Amino acid sequence: MQFINSWQQTLPGFYTALDPTPLAGGRLCYHNDALAQEMGLDAALFAGQGHGVWYGAALLPGMSPLAQVYSGHQFGVWAGQLGDGRGLLLGEQQLADGRKLDWHLKGAGLTPYSRMGDGRAVIRSSVREFLASEALHHLGIPTTRALALAIGDEPVQRETRERGAMLMRIADSHLRFGHFEHFYYGGEPEKVRQLADYAIHHHWPQLEQEADRYLLWFTDIVKRTASLIAQWQSVGFAHGVMNTDNMSILGLTLDYGPYGFLDDYNADFICNHSDYQGRYAFSNQPMIGLWNLNRLAHALSGLLSTEQLKEALSHYESELMRVWGEKMRAKLGLLTADAGDNAILTDLLALMTAEHSDYTLTFRLLSETQQAETRSPLRDEFIDRDAFDRWYHGYRQRLLQDGVSDAQRQAVMKAANPALVLRNYLAQQVIDEVEQGETAALARLHLALQQPFNEAAISPELRQRPPEWGKTLEVSCSS
Repeated sequence: MQFINSWQQTLPGFYTALDPTPLAGGRLCYHNDALAQEMGLDAALFAGQGHGVWYGAALLPGMSPLAQVYSGHQFGVWAGQLGDGRGLLLGEQQLADGRKLDWHLKGAGLTPYSRMGDGRAVIRSSVREFLASEALHHLGIPTTRALALAIGDEPVQRETRERGAMLMRIADSHLRFGHFEHFYYGGEPEKVRQLADYAIHHHWPQLEQEADRYLLWFTDIVKRTASLIAQWQSVGFAHGVMNTDNMSILGLTLDYGPYGFLDDYNADFICNHSDYQGRYAFSNQPMIGLWNLNRLAHALSGLLSTEQLKEALSHYESELMRVWGEKMRAKLGLLTADAGDNAILTDLLALMTAEHSDYTLTFRLLSETQQAETRSPLRDEFIDRDAFDRWYHGYRQRLLQDGVSDAQRQAVMKAANPALVLRNYLAQQVIDEVEQGETAALARLHLALQQPFNEAAISPELRQRPPEWGKTLEVSCSS
């Protein structure tokens, strides 16, 4: 296994080099065996209590840890310097196919960018990020990955006293919008250019020799961001804290905190109980994505003209709607495009809103529709049967218009409508067990999340509506 340190070697002044602070009583709790095999890792790293790299007590040969500095807008307000306050980039694994993967240890201890924080993560937040990143990956949504979870005996104060943990996070890059903002607002335009050149060299090498490479590069960032958010919306995922320092230039889902998947359909769902004004409500995510891209455009204004920045940003809405349209049409089983499709979706969502229908289960049950039948298996889920029947009549006529078999359409729908999403109450049940030293529930849920569209592989209790207590869990930025 080979590690390189391109960030450290080519970007002096963009980080502080320091080693992790070992977690007291640290030991490996659980690891992602499938990902480890993809990365070509030796099973010995995970034997017993695991190699010390998982809990900050040792490094692998070639690793050279550092904390990155960046800034950002938080809840719409310029927050100034931020940076890796509890995480360290340990090194970049060089794979045989030419890719490189960041190994980022979250909860690694105090850094110069910790501000008033303690540099630690807790079991609760680490389990949540482990599960969520794997859940989105297997839903086909770009994300960082989770390789290993370590726990310790070190007390960490949040709303209550909790126990410390560390998460080894893997990604092609942890470059954020906030990296560029930091040097723009710091009056160092040459470093903005240097960072852009680094990003293009390592992640967009096909653009490196293009005369308009910065325009092509920023346009691709715009499109990746739009596609990512459209995919979030399609599965009912709310990120909860879309600050610019939590936005990946590669279009990855980054920094899981107070996230939540929709239970009852509510477009204005706020998953973050620290978000008092609802800035990051589910329905606002597309708008916030564009707002954040405008902040990035401002930071790149030394590389591109105003007209070029506007040109790149103009691709956002069309790409968002293209991906959203494809995803939602597949969820409805509409294999061709028709001008009335949006009304079919809008009317269904209005019914779901009125009846507090479960977002995931409604679309999954809709996947069982037989177009020859005048009644849908979904009908009994609605109290206002007359309203549903009126909607279903139009929907059925639209299905017949496509002229495809039930088998073909249902296959498309079942590949677009998961039988399982990571509901907050499922994560909480796992957290409770891990805090007691048990990992069986974590392993079971992780396995199920790897096959979210395969109903036969998922225990019925994982596919049910959440209990009432599960709908009222409070999740905040400290999560």
